[in-house]
Amino acid sequence: MRAVVFHETGSIDGLHVEEFAEPVAGTGDVVIRVRATSINGFDPMIVAGSTGLKTPLPMIPCGDFAGDIVAFGPDTEPAGWSIGDRVCPHPFVLGEGMTGETRLGAACELVRIPISNLIRIPDAVSYVQAASLPIAYGTAHRLVHTRGKIRSGERVLILGATGGVGTACVQMLSSLGCEVIATGSADWKLDKLRELGAQHTIDTSKQDFVSTIHEKFGKPRMMGGGGVDVVVNYIGGDTWAQSLRCLAPHGRMITCGASAGYAPPTDIRFIWTMEQTILGSNGWGASDQQAVLEQVATGSLEPVIHAVRPLEQVAASIAELADRNVVGKIVITP
Repeated sequence: MRAVVFHETGSIDGLHVEEFAEPVAGTGDVVIRVRATSINGFDPMIVAGSTGLKTPLPMIPCGDFAGDIVAFGPDTEPAGWSIGDRVCPHPFVLGEGMTGETRLGAACELVRIPISNLIRIPDAVSYVQAASLPIAYGTAHRLVHTRGKIRSGERVLILGATGGVGTACVQMLSSLGCEVIATGSADWKLDKLRELGAQHTIDTSKQDFVSTIHEKFGKPRMMGGGGVDVVVNYIGGDTWAQSLRCLAPHGRMITCGASAGYAPPTDIRFIWTMEQTILGSNGWGASDQQAVLEQVATGSLEPVIHAVRPLEQVAASIAELADRNVVGKIVITP
């Protein structure tokens, strides 16, 4: 089969389209013909070898994918599935890890996955839409609804809002009726965030987000008033302690990652003084993925697609994402 492959970590220049052995389904597995796959924030890091994960080599990138069932493994009970069914599998496999991280990815023509990971694509959802959803929109759904339980009318600050999870959060929170403040580092990105429903934007290349929040909404006070109800922070690093200064009394910060550093300095005084809550949201579950698929099917959610490209443009697309020139998802159609 045709696949995008790298044989050693370090440089995006090492990614090439080549012939690769087709996957062999074991008992309990199915083989999916990939119709669409998408690039996520971890792809540049996996290619660079900077995650600390045990990534097998040679490796195929990309975690999300959608396609058709083409084969069942030996002695595999179909359990209601048939050849040709359209599916968008949950890409995390017990014992193997995440597709595109510690198991072969989906920037190729065929992928093996356990039958228990299958999720059906509703008729009204395209392969391109489905492939854009699991990691970014599933994670955002868990963060906003399952873990965060964010409510209409709450004021929410989203840091680094131009990526896949960030744009999904902007859309979901806007549709909830929240007051959304989104940060980014370029005018064209901020324009896009406003189109998606952000009422306020902060250009972090020119503005300090803490002082901007204090100017717009007041400095948080122990007796009430000022700040924001929720901070969505998957950046970590220097933004961690700064975020605490933005939270109103009884505010909460929700994190699902730490792209700028997982062991930042903090300031515990704000946590006890303002009675703040820190919430973790770890990825997403099958129910979150099914929920966003249904939202797309009903038209209540439209995934933000930056571009749809052929397999030959995976390397250029990963480089574009690494350079932060993307808003939303890049989808690849093998």
